[in-house]
Amino acid sequence: MKELIELLSDGNARTVRLLAIELGTSVEDVKRQIEYLTNIGVIKKVDMSLGCGGNCGSCSDGCSGSCASCLPQGGFKNMGEMYEVCKS
Repeated sequence: MKELIELLSDGNARTVRLLAIELGTSVEDVKRQIEYLTNIGVIKKVDMSLGCGGNCGSCSDGCSGSCASCLPQGGFKNMGEMYEVCKS
């Protein structure tokens, strides 16, 4: 679990599959670790529906974070679940 936390501590969210590859383990093992670390509040699922969160500054229409200029074409629906370390 220490290696998982270290990977997620660099500020880059990753999918479960990518984490499994980087850790040299199975997706199922990473899922078990994620479930435990999420339950104790060490990591959290990234909400990819927020886009820029309204902070991009390039939107002229009062961006809510979900406008076309903030999200990639097709949105983030195919990205999979992503996780990051909770800020304390």
